[in-house]
Amino acid sequence: PGTGKTQLGHYLAQQLQRPLIIKRASDLLGPYVGQTEQAIAQMFRQASDDQAVLLLDEADSLLRDRTQARQQWQVSQTNEFLVQMERFDGVFICTTNLMQNLDAASLRRFSLKVRFDYLNAEQRWLLFRSHWQTMAKATAVRLRKSLDSMNTLTPGDFATVRKQLKLLGLKPEPNDFLQRLQRECSAKAESAHRPMGFLSQL
Repeated sequence: PGTGKTQLGHYLAQQLQRPLIIKRASDLLGPYVGQTEQAIAQMFRQASDDQAVLLLDEADSLLRDRTQARQQWQVSQTNEFLVQMERFDGVFICTTNLMQNLDAASLRRFSLKVRFDYLNAEQRWLLFRSHWQTMAKATAVRLRKSLDSMNTLTPGDFATVRKQLKLLGLKPEPNDFLQRLQRECSAKAESAHRPMGFLSQL
């Protein structure tokens, strides 16, 4: 989470000069039999008619492994999705944090599978330094050493800290910013090794 999977969808659509359609499970799931399947078909039709890049966020909600299904309608939804994917002649992106839950047949339909991981040490430092024009050398050395131990940072963590400071009306200060990043890392320590993935069909 927070690694930029959805943001890449925006970037690709911009580079291809196409509109972007973003859908989530809540946009497609219906309470009546057959309603979800109709919504899935309509989603692909709209993307095809608009020649849009189609992005499905949290795809595991709709492409769940059929061998784990408890109800027939769950199998039917996945089947409909697989058929529509096969027919779609466009750019289709799926994002998920639970790649292991996806149906095996859906994985075969994706041309590219890209893992979005945590920021590496250089990326963390560059993103941290982007908030300040100048910094004393001794301070920079100390702060970077602390950042080097924070292996589970994502761009989303930096965005969260910026939102915190804005909400509290505080000016970003290096030490405070670092401490807030450390708290974000601590808050998700138990899920530090949760799988993350990005799937794209070209």
